[in-house]
Amino acid sequence: MNTTVIAANAAIIAANAAITAAHAGDNDHNAPTPDSQRAPPADETAELAPTLDRLKAAWRANKPDYAQRMRDLERLKTAFKARMGEMAAAVRADFGHRSEHETLLADGMTVLGEIDHLRKHLRGWMRPTRASVGWRLWPASAQIRHEAVGVVGVMAPWNYPVNLALVPLVTAIAAGNHVFLKPSEHTPQTSAWLQALLADVFPADRVAVALGGAELGAAFSGLPFDHLVFTGSTAVGRKVMAAAAPNLTPLTLELGGKSPAIVAADFPVEQAAARLASGKWFNGGQTCIAPDYILIDAARRDALVDALRAQVHARYGADMREATDYTRVVNEGQYRRLRGYIDDARARGLTVIELAGVDAGRAETERLIPPTLILEPGDDSKVMQDEIFGPILPIHGYAELEDALAYVETHDRPLALYPFSHDKRIVETILSRLIAGGVTVNDTLLHFAANNLPFGGIGPSGMGQYHGRAGFDAFTKAMPVLWQARFTATDFIKPPYRGRIDRLIRRLTGSR
Repeated sequence: MNTTVIAANAAIIAANAAITAAHAGDNDHNAPTPDSQRAPPADETAELAPTLDRLKAAWRANKPDYAQRMRDLERLKTAFKARMGEMAAAVRADFGHRSEHETLLADGMTVLGEIDHLRKHLRGWMRPTRASVGWRLWPASAQIRHEAVGVVGVMAPWNYPVNLALVPLVTAIAAGNHVFLKPSEHTPQTSAWLQALLADVFPADRVAVALGGAELGAAFSGLPFDHLVFTGSTAVGRKVMAAAAPNLTPLTLELGGKSPAIVAADFPVEQAAARLASGKWFNGGQTCIAPDYILIDAARRDALVDALRAQVHARYGADMREATDYTRVVNEGQYRRLRGYIDDARARGLTVIELAGVDAGRAETERLIPPTLILEPGDDSKVMQDEIFGPILPIHGYAELEDALAYVETHDRPLALYPFSHDKRIVETILSRLIAGGVTVNDTLLHFAANNLPFGGIGPSGMGQYHGRAGFDAFTKAMPVLWQARFTATDFIKPPYRGRIDRLIRRLTGSR
């Protein structure tokens, strides 16, 4: 066997093993539950390559045109709307308890909004665009065509198991591709619901779904897709990239990190608390773009604590007995990880503030962690070393805004950034200093829901972007085409370079 092939195969095996190990890590927000750590049946991974081959063959035989794409999106929209009640029930069962309204907003409204946006703009996006070739190539003409790439793989996480599966899927369909989806093993009922929904809408050679655990996910990421979308933690994202490298598979990595909120001294504390509470405790904090820590002028830190407590009591109650709209931690592994952050903070002597009371026995049974603040944790604290992905919120007071900016600058670039100030000069200072995947000014999360805004991280928080036109561009090839004229000067530019040809070349190059 060729040594290059041997090396490539070895790299795939090593990367897949690393993905499996990373999936099993306790501090990874994609970590599997104990049941999902078992090895899959032999035929579970054996079907992956044949399924991908089938999807590719069908795509080559009948590439979806505009009419087909529009019909596919409309059928999915109709079926999805009819089954939203089933969707909410499946997600609630997977989480133990999740607010139905949060599911309808995050997993329902966003998918429907993306489908509508794609259908509205698709014809214009598909149209070839003219491009200038410049006077040197006149009278040639040129255009840029947006061609589907083939089969797009989608690896979806558990925190928004429908949104983060279907938004990239519908974007890939709109772009003219076929799709192979691997939903999360940590939300099995939702994954089964997705599989049934998609089987009713699409033929098996246009959209396929692979169900399985970490080992199947590792094998999936090593398949030779034409594009692969992964949403999850930075740790696993590195392993997915390594597995995709031997195939040179183009990647969109939607990762995470520690997204800061910076509250300037001019912004009202009560208003900041209301908007931060909405962004942080939506879905129980299990949101990749949730505020991961707050930086506020030190003189108002305690006032912010009081305002956040008031928000929690108004939304969920002082003892959380009626917290029907508060989402629980998804599984036991995640619950223990989050409790570990709190225990570590207490062991270090940090101030830990639970903003609502909850019976200890009920907390264990329901995997319920109330909104919890940790004041002034150092970078050596566990809560500041990993993306929290839960209802715990560190708060730091700063002496000067410059101190807050310097702190963010010296850490990994975040997936989201939340500046709070009514002074445009302050906001512009923050935006000119810091780089993030996306920004919402004076609020949280909302840039994700804007269809015209590209969504994606930078560096450890991600690679590539999608949503709207950015997603269409990500899942197509901008293929340049130059059309040569019937008669052109280039027919004469050839050796021997003498006389008129010499003079023409010198004119084209500006030389003497």
